[in-house]
Amino acid sequence: MVLEPSSFDAWHAIKSNRHNMTMLKQRLERRREQFRVHYEGDCTEKADEPMTESLNHSLLDDGGTKCLLSVLEAETTPISLSTLKEKCDEPEEEKLLNSLEKLTYQKVITLNTTHSLQVVAVENKKINSLLGRFDKKRKRRKLNTALTADCAEFLLNKPSAIQSESKKLGEEIQALLNHKSAREKTIIENLKSNKTAQVREFCEWVTKHECKRGNVKNGSCKKLHFRKLIYAHTDAQLGDCSFLNTCFHMETCKYVHYEIDEEDQRAHMRMRQRQAASVRAKNSAAMLVSDSKNLAMTKANLTPPQWIQCDIRKLDFDVIGKFTVIMADPPWDIHMELPYGTMTDDEMKKMGIEKVQDDGFIFLWVTGRAVELGRELLRIWGYERVDDIIWVKTNQLQRLIRTGRTGHWLNHGKEHCLVGVKGNPVGFNRGLDCDIIVSEVRDTSHKPDEIYGMIERLSPGTRKLELFGREHNTQNNWLTLGNQLPGVHLEWEDVKTKYFNRYGMALPF
Repeated sequence: MVLEPSSFDAWHAIKSNRHNMTMLKQRLERRREQFRVHYEGDCTEKADEPMTESLNHSLLDDGGTKCLLSVLEAETTPISLSTLKEKCDEPEEEKLLNSLEKLTYQKVITLNTTHSLQVVAVENKKINSLLGRFDKKRKRRKLNTALTADCAEFLLNKPSAIQSESKKLGEEIQALLNHKSAREKTIIENLKSNKTAQVREFCEWVTKHECKRGNVKNGSCKKLHFRKLIYAHTDAQLGDCSFLNTCFHMETCKYVHYEIDEEDQRAHMRMRQRQAASVRAKNSAAMLVSDSKNLAMTKANLTPPQWIQCDIRKLDFDVIGKFTVIMADPPWDIHMELPYGTMTDDEMKKMGIEKVQDDGFIFLWVTGRAVELGRELLRIWGYERVDDIIWVKTNQLQRLIRTGRTGHWLNHGKEHCLVGVKGNPVGFNRGLDCDIIVSEVRDTSHKPDEIYGMIERLSPGTRKLELFGREHNTQNNWLTLGNQLPGVHLEWEDVKTKYFNRYGMALPF
């Protein structure tokens, strides 16, 4: 029979496939034979594996067997059966013999049954392996249990698809609300402090001596330091004075006081002078560009400080006009000895604050007892309380005050300033400052200077009035009223005309 070419190719392929199958079967048989010979002829070298696998099920699940292994490891051979029963606390001799038989079969121990049953040899290496695997198995069980609990807790705490989508939407809305507009960015840029207003940080080690001892790695410290004031009457062992630079009896106080290190202060002043010179040079060069118009406009809106020495209770508020912002630090009657006179609650309520403002804000400083009274006064004067500013007080060493002079039950380390709004004020800048001021205390009733910058950024270039102020309170764009001011100084022509027409050159007492 003659095969055609296509039939010949098919027959050749079938024959080749059969040959390959035969070769594969032969190789498989050879591998099986090699495995059988290797397993039976080398069982002494591989004794650990089958022993471990079998004991994992027959021994390690038994708590008594672990105790038996521990005794066999600790005791010296020969070990009698009675000793094993006593050490293992195993009353059933049959169970103990069963365990010993298993260990003997696995060649972990060697038994002598000539006279009485004794363990004459122990393979410590195999016992250690068994005890280690027992502990690993127990730890694995605990780990699996913990992982199962963690997975369940994870699944319970995992937000659903609806919750995730809602959270994502909320974050997008919050991002849009927090995104500053072009107008807000311009306001922030215009109200940014110039580079001469640099704040230099105080060193946490206080003095240079302590700084060198505790700050060895950082080398020379660039921060401000303090210097201890040790007088003839000072007892350094008593420690620091609680009131530091606000102490009323510093000339006799036996505690330690401080002042800023003169060398650091001179270096700080030199740095400020260099920065001021650099800013002046840049400003003079910038006068050639169009931005100088905005700078001139800002300067034109600044009016020098003004003040009137008077008894506010008797002043005719009609002569001073209207103001955009009012700030008051009233002499509250807090039932304490104070270096100034106080006003009664009724006198506060009768003040004609409503005459000096139609639309705007009021900032009212209150003490602990006067918080509720201050809120009542805002309502009487026609204001709605919209915010609170908290002044967190620090001492000379820039640490929180813990021994304040005010407070009936607790020492006061803060003060509140109530913020009220009246009418429909427009043209104010929102969201530029926060409601917390951290600042050092100074003289009695001396409020932090940071409040003036905060109010100026809120309402830049407008007329502002401060009630119950002193000489240190006078500021640009502010008219200050109080009975501790040096006479009368006015800049606004309309206020000057009304005042002198009403009072002449006399003080309004």
